[in-house]
Amino acid sequence: MTSSAISPETRNTFESTVGGYTVGGRAHSLSAWFVLSLRLMMGYAFAYSGFTKIVAADPFSAGGYLANVAATNGNPLAGLFAWMGSTPWFVEFANVAVPWGELFIGLGLLVGAFVRLAAFFGALMMLMFYFGNWDITHGLINGDFAYMLVFLAVAAFGAGRILGLDRYLETYDLGGQTLLERYPALEYILG
Repeated sequence: MTSSAISPETRNTFESTVGGYTVGGRAHSLSAWFVLSLRLMMGYAFAYSGFTKIVAADPFSAGGYLANVAATNGNPLAGLFAWMGSTPWFVEFANVAVPWGELFIGLGLLVGAFVRLAAFFGALMMLMFYFGNWDITHGLINGDFAYMLVFLAVAAFGAGRILGLDRYLETYDLGGQTLLERYPALEYILG
């Protein structure tokens, strides 16, 4: 088995090409700590939010929010939110999916397991909150949008590999192959 040393010139560098445009950069050596901090911050926020909804004295209900919030704020998706709020099966789905989704997304981020999957669903929830809480008084960017980008950054940087269980899950030995070598599609879920 051979190993190759990473040269100082290529350490902490990244590059990506999308649509013919290439961007790249060189991260500071402390970047891993900041990525870890983002993962843990969003993990705690979501786990806490989900837990408090689950143990609240009154059961969580998304119906009023879905039916009323978008109609009052000029939301471009007002019709979709009205449909969601007036469709009983969807309201029941949201009543379970929101608190339990927040809890499981948060726990996944806190322990660093299935981080890309958790971050994807966290970003999706934040996108829905962004449109549900639509307010462009101060511009198109608000906290919900910023949190969506934090989730995407956590996924892009593979934050589950930094003091997380994904680091061990990806390298789990399956008869001479790692889990990711045998099932490369798991890269979109782990990391």
